[in-house]
Amino acid sequence: MSESGNVTKQRLGAATGIIAPIIAFSCILTAVAFYPAFSWTNNALSDLGIISGITGLLFNFGLCASGLLGFNFALFGLLTCIEKSWIGKIGAIIYAAATIALIAIGVFNEGYSGTHFAVSVAFFMLTPIALFVITCAYWLAQKRCMAVFTVSAGVAAALPWLLLFAFSYVPNVAIPEFISGLAVSVWNIMLGYRMTK
Repeated sequence: MSESGNVTKQRLGAATGIIAPIIAFSCILTAVAFYPAFSWTNNALSDLGIISGITGLLFNFGLCASGLLGFNFALFGLLTCIEKSWIGKIGAIIYAAATIALIAIGVFNEGYSGTHFAVSVAFFMLTPIALFVITCAYWLAQKRCMAVFTVSAGVAAALPWLLLFAFSYVPNVAIPEFISGLAVSVWNIMLGYRMTK
């Protein structure tokens, strides 16, 4: 592919990286607004996915749509941006696997309890692992600022879960899910914006 074709592909991937978390959080927060019984401390975010009507539809659509856009970001943004680094390629592939897990969370809601649990764990484990691997790629490429930013996002994504297992600071998982997802989303948006430049 020509250099201009690569640039176009990367910019398209970057744009989806920016849009994906915006769609995800818009749908999640709107679903929360439509379901006043939702509790940030006593529920999981996925509890919204089995509520009948607009709540469940919005929540599941948001996960599936942002997962598809995130997959595009992984393949046409991340992979294009760090294609010369084999470690970077591994990180991008792990990130793509995480986005597939995100789609699966929306498809296999809590009504599919075993599958839903498995894909949820996969998403929240694979995402920080991908960021830590990508951190190594940035560090080896002498991109220290990007390495520090990426590892910080990875730590912020993993820490709410580590603290939950260590101290059980909330009875359910909506808060760690939200914080972890927000950390990754900030990284997505900032990296996507940087790729457009």
